[in-house]
Amino acid sequence: MKSVAIYCGSALGHSEYFAQTAREVGQTVARYDLTLVYGGGCSGLMGVMADGALDAGGKVIGVMPRLLVESEIAHPNLTELHIVDSMHERKSKMAELADGFVALPGGSGTFEEIFEQWTWAQLGIHHKPCAFLNVAGYYDALFAMIETSRKNGFTLDRHVDKLICSDNFEEILQRLATYHPPIPKWNQPVEA
Repeated sequence: MKSVAIYCGSALGHSEYFAQTAREVGQTVARYDLTLVYGGGCSGLMGVMADGALDAGGKVIGVMPRLLVESEIAHPNLTELHIVDSMHERKSKMAELADGFVALPGGSGTFEEIFEQWTWAQLGIHHKPCAFLNVAGYYDALFAMIETSRKNGFTLDRHVDKLICSDNFEEILQRLATYHPPIPKWNQPVEA
């Protein structure tokens, strides 16, 4: 693995622990000599994480729609900034640049981005791992909902089992590096 896309909030959240963790995540990505791919912003957890990686000598690539760049929220010190025309292009470019995907705490944008990548993995559009850094139990309720989906027959066991969740970022990086994708959703044997 050479690069990791990380989705997280453009806000800081109510706990200083979120920002502290985001900074440590950026530093750890740099220490592991990985390229950080993210949404390109300077605000919230996104900016803190990017600063952590940059301050530690890491390579940081941002991908941002032109509309947001023009609103002056692009991080000014990135290694590279890819300016695209839409959010759809942003997600596609980030997927192209990354070898795996991780969600830190965030809101609807973070949820939507990581779930799109997980959906693409289930369909076999890519064979890259998806993970959640469960900071202070932030994703506990989400994983309970995923289990409800599994129990009710809407998500296959093999796709839930391959979704990575941990409160330890270094463990996540190790699991991303050793990931073996499940069989895509529609390539399953027919049950008698």
